Amino acid sequence: MDAATLAWILAAGAATGVGGLALLAFPRPSDRLMDGLLGFTAGVMLAATAFSLLVPALDLGTLGEVLAGFALGALAFALVDLLVPHVHARFAETGRPIDAAGERAVLLLSALTIHNVPEGLAVGVAFAAGGPELGVPLAIAIGIQNVPEGFAAAAPLIPAGASRRTAVGFAALTGAVEPPSALAAFAAFELAGALLPLGLAFAAGAMLYVIVDELVPESHARGNQRVATLSLMAGFALMLALDNVFA
Repeated sequence: MDAATLAWILAAGAATGVGGLALLAFPRPSDRLMDGLLGFTAGVMLAATAFSLLVPALDLGTLGEVLAGFALGALAFALVDLLVPHVHARFAETGRPIDAAGERAVLLLSALTIHNVPEGLAVGVAFAAGGPELGVPLAIAIGIQNVPEGFAAAAPLIPAGASRRTAVGFAALTGAVEPPSALAAFAAFELAGALLPLGLAFAAGAMLYVIVDELVPESHARGNQRVATLSLMAGFALMLALDNVFA
């Protein structure tokens, strides 16, 4: 792995902390703005799933390999979603009630950390499969959508009693799982090149699961569906443009 690839991988994960830093200057955004940011994030991730993961996977492997990897990725993160205690930020969770703001904040951070793992896997596999031509636009896209995600991670910690600086630190930690995930994926699939189609499709399945299970429902939970939908379209268009600029 060269220095440039390592820098892109680290920068994508660090963007979550950048978003958290915004909390030092701004109050918690309105529901309308948050829904727009979540929709935008979903659009970027949706386009990345299609253009940066599934299309290259089909170019490198067979349809059967891609479908198998896609199913495994979705299943793996469905199991993580089921087994790891967490809550989503903006819609009611089933199961035991959560009354304490501190407990809810910790479980929300857990959810955002889970969310970041497939993003890291996607960036690492993309660099292993296509080098900078495939990895750079995906790393940029993941970094862009990590900024509002970092803000969303930090904001709920304030009513739980955390200082703004502490909240920013925890927000950055949710993104800290991305570089190790990316580095592990890069190393594994660089050594086993024949498995690259499976790896790309696995990351695509995991990311699509997160989009459908978390981002879209949350962005539509407060009655701002049109804002969320238009923001999703904007995020999708941005990723489409990035993918073609770096092609």
